[in-house]
Amino acid sequence: MSPASRCSQPASLALLTLGHPLLRQRSQVVSDPQDPPVQRFIDDLLTLMTTAHGVGIAAPQVGWAARIVVVASRPTLRYPDAPTMAPTVLINPRLVALSDETENGWEGCLSVPGLRGQVPRAAEVEVAYLDRWGQPRCQVWQGFIARIVQHEYDHLEGTVFLDRLKEGTDLLSEEAYQRLELHSL
Repeated sequence: MSPASRCSQPASLALLTLGHPLLRQRSQVVSDPQDPPVQRFIDDLLTLMTTAHGVGIAAPQVGWAARIVVVASRPTLRYPDAPTMAPTVLINPRLVALSDETENGWEGCLSVPGLRGQVPRAAEVEVAYLDRWGQPRCQVWQGFIARIVQHEYDHLEGTVFLDRLKEGTDLLSEEAYQRLELHSL
């Protein structure tokens, strides 16, 4: 499925926020990753993620129900201690294995502005996917990067991090989270 087959590509991408029905739909498989509209979309997705200070983004967050995710861990305003990795495009990702070990960590989301949640995630994840050029890949990620991958994969399944919270007390405003972080230094 090409994003162009769903609707015409906008001049610039805009983030959808919680409440938009597309954020709750399962995304469709991309049949031709090398299709020029798909490649332009990936470029735009990378640009938007960077300008929004994200460490990952999924196609449904900008209105296309395509199984495309970008993971690009790096220190940002929102995640100053994030490890650095090159931006990685995952097309039609499939979770091959999740470790039994889990870690709790604070997550935010570009589509859920102003909130952070304490979310349990597998400490390690193995993912099979097509790279940006349609080549099959399999990768194991750990820690914060594994968290990003799982968070973005959830978007492809119509899930947001709020769905994974164990307790109501595991949710904070961004302002309260920043105060908590300052006190933990």
